[in-house]
Amino acid sequence: MASLGELERTVMELLWSGGPLAATELRERLAERGLALTTVHTVLGRLEQKGFVVHDDGRPRRFRARGTREEHAAELMHEVLGQAGDRQAVLARFVGSVSGDEARLLRALLDAADAEAGVAVVGRDDGSART
Repeated sequence: MASLGELERTVMELLWSGGPLAATELRERLAERGLALTTVHTVLGRLEQKGFVVHDDGRPRRFRARGTREEHAAELMHEVLGQAGDRQAVLARFVGSVSGDEARLLRALLDAADAEAGVAVVGRDDGSART
């Protein structure tokens, strides 16, 4: 997955929270940066090349995020795991850093995924057994 620069991330945040938007609308929302409209168009073109945004055929073109913020975060997590030499160690560190509520949510999501896949889940008192 292509990485995003700081301005690209800002534009994506605007599109995720309020898209679709025309380049002029984006420039207005980024007014404190003093960006030229050509700069906004350049950023949108790069985001389009990277597969993050699409536009309609109207005039002016309106741009929207191709996927959700959550889909992007999940893809980043998969990318990091794919680059890890020891996936288990990365996952263990991640799991060790989550809050109790996040751990319960992860267990529930894993159990739901197992149920959907037809995997039996046993011995859930300590949250460790799966078959």
